[in-house]
Amino acid sequence: MKISEIQPIVLTSKEKGAATWASSMILVKLVTSNGEIGYGEAVPTLRIISVYNAIKQVSKSYIGKEVEDVEKNYHEWYKQDFYLGRSFESATSVSAIDIASWDILGKELGAPIYKLLGGKVRDKVPVYANGWYKDCVTPLDFAERAKEVMGRGYKALKFDPFGEYFNWIDETGLRESEERVKAVREALGEDAGILIEHHGRFNSKSSQLIAKRLEKYNPLFMEEPVHHEDVEGLKEYRERTNVRVALGERLVSLKEAYFYISQGLVDVLQPDITNIGGVTIAKKVVDITEARDVEIAFHNAFGPIQNAVSIQVSATVNNLLMLENFYDWFPQWKRDLIGDVTPVEGGHVKVPEKPGIGVEVNEKLVDELKAEPEVLDVKEEPVWVVGGTWKGYLKW
Repeated sequence: MKISEIQPIVLTSKEKGAATWASSMILVKLVTSNGEIGYGEAVPTLRIISVYNAIKQVSKSYIGKEVEDVEKNYHEWYKQDFYLGRSFESATSVSAIDIASWDILGKELGAPIYKLLGGKVRDKVPVYANGWYKDCVTPLDFAERAKEVMGRGYKALKFDPFGEYFNWIDETGLRESEERVKAVREALGEDAGILIEHHGRFNSKSSQLIAKRLEKYNPLFMEEPVHHEDVEGLKEYRERTNVRVALGERLVSLKEAYFYISQGLVDVLQPDITNIGGVTIAKKVVDITEARDVEIAFHNAFGPIQNAVSIQVSATVNNLLMLENFYDWFPQWKRDLIGDVTPVEGGHVKVPEKPGIGVEVNEKLVDELKAEPEVLDVKEEPVWVVGGTWKGYLKW
């Protein structure tokens, strides 16, 4: 089947999510010459307009190609785009189109994606909670909300305890973050998984101070402890701390992922299927991590299509730690977009059995939510922050 149309679609609603980026979604609709439809998803962040336009450009490389040739089609764009390995917009565009292609491939063969990747090794995918701590500021805020989350059946949760600190952190910030983490640990007990999100915003010296303050609370991992591009800082962090490191959501190529794995810089890799290169590249990254005893925990924060394909691929991963989960903290319209068919039960998600990505998209709702891409406001609280947490409390 030849690809006849690729359409980027921006969706939004008055109902907002836990953070600015959760309030919008970039859907990619791929149509073949015989009318088959597949869906992918691209990453919005602050770059909705640039990603929307990049999808239109990348599509020029795919129109007229055989949809089944996912490997060939990805590498044709790799050949055409001189900056793919350095361009987030290009990477998320080709990833979204690749996901939509795999969706159609599954539908053509009447099989969910996991069957096309060699079959599943689990019927239910373990997940950890994220997005749950909107407007949490004090240790009590975090502790009470964390208990609510675990009451839903989750066994692990992730949060950013660092407030408005960026690049460096002082004693007040260290004390605030430690008190938040301590409150969550004491509220949940020793068996709960606590994952500490740094959002890749500290220099190495500051992140080392953080590690020494927080390691006593036995975090399952420290995510992106230093700026993504600070490789030397990450090496220093690895040498001088005793915590497990997770990273990977900003990786945009197989070779970039291989570097961090081969250099021993990561314990848990978090590739994002919507910008690593879709299913085509994600499955290769998984193989490398398995060979090097690195665990996988796909980054999964944006929307229901990303969530669906991440569940499919996670079902096939022997070295899976857990899958990130924002599903319970999506705005309702994102769940409605797929008929709310991937609920979290007992800290797990059952792997859908429908062909392709395993879910059906409500096209009527797509038409209702469709919007023109617009420039987002830049505010003091960055777009990547879970809303209402970019503040301290000891200063009050």
